[in-house]
Amino acid sequence: MAVLKVIELMADSEKSWEDATQKAIRKASETVKEIRSAYVKSQSVTVEDGKVKAYRVNLKVTFEVK
Repeated sequence: MAVLKVIELMADSEKSWEDATQKAIRKASETVKEIRSAYVKSQSVTVEDGKVKAYRVNLKVTFEVK
């Protein structure tokens, strides 16, 4: 039996939502081991001068607790 924990992360990128997701997982992987999955809870953008400045994602990341 595995014990799993869920944490919530937010990340942004000037490129895309996919890039923001990759950044969040990459950064979390530095300290959180055994990441099993990530659920994109929401997506949003920041706007400056009528243009998209950054893409944001809010993720729920699931990992195994050893």
